[in-house]
Amino acid sequence: MITQETDIEKEQELQCYHCGNPCSDKIAKNGQYFCCNGCKTVFEILSNNQLQDYYQYESTPGISMLNRESKKFDFLDNEEIVDSLLDFQSTNLNKITLFIPGIHCSSCIWLLENLHKLQEGVKECRVNFMKKEAVLSYDPGVLSIHQLADVLDSIGYGPLINWDSTNKKKTKSAFGTLQIKLGIAGFCFGNIMLLSFPEYFGFELPEVGFRNFFSYLNLLLALPVLLYSSTDYLRSALKSLQQRYINIDVPIAIGILTLFTRSAYEVISQTGPGFFDSFSGFIFFLLIGKWFQDKTYESLSFERDFKSYFPLAVSRVNGTDMESVPVRDLRNGDTVKIRNNEIIPTDSILLSDNTNIDYSFVTGEQMPMKIKKGETIFAGGRQKGVDITVEVAKPVSQSYLTSLWNNSGETEELKSQRIIDKVARYFTAIVLVIALGTGIYWGIANPGLVWESVTAVLIVACPCALALSVPFTYGNILRIAGRNKMYLKSTEVVEKFNKMTRIVFDKTGTLTWPDKGEVRYHGTPLEKSDMDVIKSMASASFHPLSKKLSHYFGFETDKTGLNDFEEIPGSGLKAEAYGKEYLLGNPTFAGKPQQFIENSHSVIVVSIDHQPIGWFELQASFRDNIRKVVNELGKSLKLSLLSGDNDSERKKLEELFPPEVEMMFQLKPDAKRDYLKDRQS
Repeated sequence: MITQETDIEKEQELQCYHCGNPCSDKIAKNGQYFCCNGCKTVFEILSNNQLQDYYQYESTPGISMLNRESKKFDFLDNEEIVDSLLDFQSTNLNKITLFIPGIHCSSCIWLLENLHKLQEGVKECRVNFMKKEAVLSYDPGVLSIHQLADVLDSIGYGPLINWDSTNKKKTKSAFGTLQIKLGIAGFCFGNIMLLSFPEYFGFELPEVGFRNFFSYLNLLLALPVLLYSSTDYLRSALKSLQQRYINIDVPIAIGILTLFTRSAYEVISQTGPGFFDSFSGFIFFLLIGKWFQDKTYESLSFERDFKSYFPLAVSRVNGTDMESVPVRDLRNGDTVKIRNNEIIPTDSILLSDNTNIDYSFVTGEQMPMKIKKGETIFAGGRQKGVDITVEVAKPVSQSYLTSLWNNSGETEELKSQRIIDKVARYFTAIVLVIALGTGIYWGIANPGLVWESVTAVLIVACPCALALSVPFTYGNILRIAGRNKMYLKSTEVVEKFNKMTRIVFDKTGTLTWPDKGEVRYHGTPLEKSDMDVIKSMASASFHPLSKKLSHYFGFETDKTGLNDFEEIPGSGLKAEAYGKEYLLGNPTFAGKPQQFIENSHSVIVVSIDHQPIGWFELQASFRDNIRKVVNELGKSLKLSLLSGDNDSERKKLEELFPPEVEMMFQLKPDAKRDYLKDRQS
C-alpha cells in the first residue's frame, strides 16, 4: 500500500541473468531469470553457439534488450551510405570501424572478438576498449553491412551510426598526414645528425670531396622537411600576412626560411656545413608538439558538432514505397517518415495529425511541445509517440539548428585575442628592428659580416621555446581537465581563465540529472497490483516523464500482463489489466482527482476505471554538491543562471544559489547566446 504524501518505496526484484536489471520470475530459461524476452533470446543464441563463456568473465555482462528498435538499420541498404562508411572494400573482404557504445567490460571484448563463431561471413573482429570501437572484417558475398549491424544489435551491441560517422575518414586522413610529416622529419633529422658527426667532434675528413658530398647529402635530406613537413607553418604565416595580421607562425616561418637559406648558402658556396641538423630537428619537435595536442583532443572524444547527434539517413516516401536516403540529400518538398524517438534532421512541416516534439536538445525545455498538422517542426526536435510524416521545408545546411550552431561560437574578435599571437606581434616587430639595426651597424663597420650577422639574429630569435612549449602545456591542461570530467572546447578557453569575471550556468542537464527526478505521490493509496500495472505502463513508454517515473521505480519491465496498451501522443497512456482500465497522463486526459493541486510542476494523473484517484508530482533532481560549488565560485566571480524551462524550480534554485545570482527562465537558445555576448562586451 502506498500512503499519501510519501515517497514510493522501491521494490527489490530478482536480477536478470543477462543484463542485471531487476526482473520478475515470469521469464525463465535453464534455471535463470530474465527481465524480458530479448535478454532471454540473446542467452539462447549464445548457448546454441557454445559461447556460454561470455558470462564467466563478468556477472550480468549483457545489455538490456528492452525497447529495442526494429528496422533502425534499414538505411544501410543504400550503397552510397555504405561506401562512405567502409575503410576497405574488395570482392571478398570489406573492413569497417564501428562505434559500439555498449562495450563496457571484458565479456564484451570476448564476445565481439568471437563474433565469427556466431555469424557466418565475419572473418575477424578487433575491439578498441578505450574508444569503444570494433574493427570488423567480413565477406560481402556472404554478409551485408545491414545484416552485420542487425546481428550486433540482436546480441545487445548495436553500433551507433550517425551523420558524423562519414567524417571519420577525413579526420583520420588529416591525422595520418601529420604522422607522415612527423615521420619524414624524424627520418631526415636522424640521418642528418649521423652524417654531421665529424663536424660535431671536429674531425677533419681526409678529402674535401667527402666533406662536400656529406654536405650536399644533408641539403637533399633537408628539402623534404622544408617542402613537405614544414608547409603547415609556412602556409599559416602566409595567410596571416595576407590578412594583415601577425600570428606566432610568422616569426617561426621567418626562422625556418632563414635557417634553411643560410645553411644552403654555406653548402653551395663551400663556406661551411650549414645548420641542417638544427633546421630538421626544430621542425621535428614542432610536429611532435602538434601531434601530442591532437592526440589529447582525440583521447577526450568530445563531440563538438551537432551532426554527431543526427541520423545518417532517413526514410523518404517515394510514391507507395519507402527508400533510405542520406540526410544531406534531402531537398525541399521531400516527404519523410519519422519514427518514435528519432531526431528531426531539418526544418519540416507536419503532415500527420497532432504530435509531441521534445526540443530539449535545442532549447533545454524538458516538456514536449504539442505540434499541430501544418505547423513547422524545427531541426533537432525528437519525435515522441507514433510514427509521423513531415515535408522538408529547408535543406539541412539551412535549418534553424545549423544556423544556431554556426552562430554559437566565439566572435572573430575574441578568437584573435590569443596570448601567443599577442606576443608574436610585438616579438616579430622587435626582432625585425634588431635585425635591421644589426645590418646597418655591420654595413658600416664591416660589410663582409652583414649577411652572417642579420641571419644569425633571425635564427637565434626564432621563438622556438614558445612554439615548442605551448602545444605540450595546453595539451596537458586539456588532458588533466578531461581526466576530472571537465571538457574544454578549445585551448583558447585555457588562456581566458585568468580574465574570467562571470560564470553562467545552464539548468537542464547541467545542474539537473537529465533522466532522474524527485517523485511524490498524492491521493488515494494504491494497491500493489495497481502499482505493478503503473510500473509496466511507464516502462513501456518513451515519453520523458514516463522515463523519469520508470527510473524512479528502479527498474524496467516489459508489457507482460498489459492488454490493449496504447500511447496517445500529447495525452498519456492507456491499458487494460486485471479486468480494469488504467489511464496515465495529463489532467485533461486522465481527469482531476479530488484535492488536486494546480502547480507548475509536471504531473502524471492515475485513473482507474474512469475514476481519477491520485497523481505523481515530478520535480527536477539536482546534482550533488551544487551549493558547495556555487559558494566557492561566488567568492571571486559573478554567477548567472539561464534556463529554457519555466520558473517552477525558482524557489529550489534560490535555496541553492546566493541571493545576488541573476536567474532568467524561458529563454530560447538565441536569447541565451545574446545574453552571453552582452556580458562579454
